[in-house]
Amino acid sequence: MKRTLILLIIAAFGGVVFGKVDLVTLPTRDTVRLTIYNSADLTLARESRALTVKEGENKLQFSWANTLIDPTSLEMIAKADADRIDIAELSYPPRVQNLGLWTVESRMSGKAPVEISYLTSGLSWRAFYMGTLAENEDTMRLQGYVRVTNNSGEDYENAQVRLIVGKVHMIDEIAALARREYPYDRPGEVEPEREERARRRGLVVKEELRQVELGYLYGVDALASAKEIKKEGLSEYFLYTIEGTETIPTGFSKRLISFDAHDVGVVNLYRFEQERYGELVVRFLSFKNDEEHNLGDTPIPGGMLKVYRDTGSNRHLSYTGQSAFKYIPVDEDVELNLGPVADVVVEPKLMDFETDNYQFDYKGNVSGWDEIRTFKVEVRNTRHIPVKVEIKRNFETPYWLLKSDHKYEKIDSRSVKFVLTPVPRTTGLFEYVLTTYHGTRQERR
Repeated sequence: MKRTLILLIIAAFGGVVFGKVDLVTLPTRDTVRLTIYNSADLTLARESRALTVKEGENKLQFSWANTLIDPTSLEMIAKADADRIDIAELSYPPRVQNLGLWTVESRMSGKAPVEISYLTSGLSWRAFYMGTLAENEDTMRLQGYVRVTNNSGEDYENAQVRLIVGKVHMIDEIAALARREYPYDRPGEVEPEREERARRRGLVVKEELRQVELGYLYGVDALASAKEIKKEGLSEYFLYTIEGTETIPTGFSKRLISFDAHDVGVVNLYRFEQERYGELVVRFLSFKNDEEHNLGDTPIPGGMLKVYRDTGSNRHLSYTGQSAFKYIPVDEDVELNLGPVADVVVEPKLMDFETDNYQFDYKGNVSGWDEIRTFKVEVRNTRHIPVKVEIKRNFETPYWLLKSDHKYEKIDSRSVKFVLTPVPRTTGLFEYVLTTYHGTRQERR
């Protein structure tokens, strides 16, 4: 397995020596927790390792070569025997790249558990969803997933993964800090003031991430066959903790299930509006993130939802459409545009056009008139279930009168909406007569 992150404890010979060293131990990583943002290229890694120390002064060498670790954010603390273990700040030896040195003063010999934390980039996650409509399409099974991708240059074995929705204040890009030839742009001795400023910058961001990790637990029922992702509300942040551990090698992605909600109530709606959608009918799917719809435990991160329909035959699925959506808070409605369809058709036809009620000015010129248009609208439902169709008609003028054999709703001064619910495999018809007033005829309306 590729290993790029190296820890060594070496004995010092009259100060810092990088020639002959006495290798004491190569401690492996006992545990690691990754807190990964989706709004910035930023991850907080917290590792626990058991160092083998000798009484007196020990030197701990840390290399971040071939990784995207920000060296200014490195920090180590003793997790036990803190009264007998003193850890100095990390120093950066001159003329040595990708290497830091901790001095550990120990008043004991043996194992010393420590936690090493740092910021890194190259780890990311995104959410995506699969919706499966029931045969009658009144309900949907909604499955949520997250895909974690590791391009950090470091393998993380058996890592506990936390995923955060929310923005963090970034002063520098972590990847840029990690790729510097030297920690502070130039070789040689590092100015103490610049070293302290950079160290504090990393600690401020890490402290913000630690505060995020202190949220309160909401919880969600787990699938028997899938790992649970716990959701925690954290003010402007939202934290997803994946139960158990995952091994995520560098260069790989891993898909993890977030939730699985059955019988989510949904509303299907077909819309026709020539000015907006052209000649095709567009399908919409809506639901609410609340308990009544078997959701509502937590907000839902934005992502792409692909919708399928259960055909009822041998558990086959039929693709229906897809739509991207933004973050959905609890108790909020969402309406998704699944795109145009061919199995519901609306065809408006102009059957007659005439003008009437001419008015003239004092010179005998036409100053006002009416335009009268008769439309027939055909609605075909070739599906096996009833559908609800909204037909919006827009007018070029706010001066109009409409008469129809079908009920309609006035939306605003220039548009109306007809609603039909044709039964399966039928064709419906309705007509309307639109009279629009022009010129001085408008003054009498």
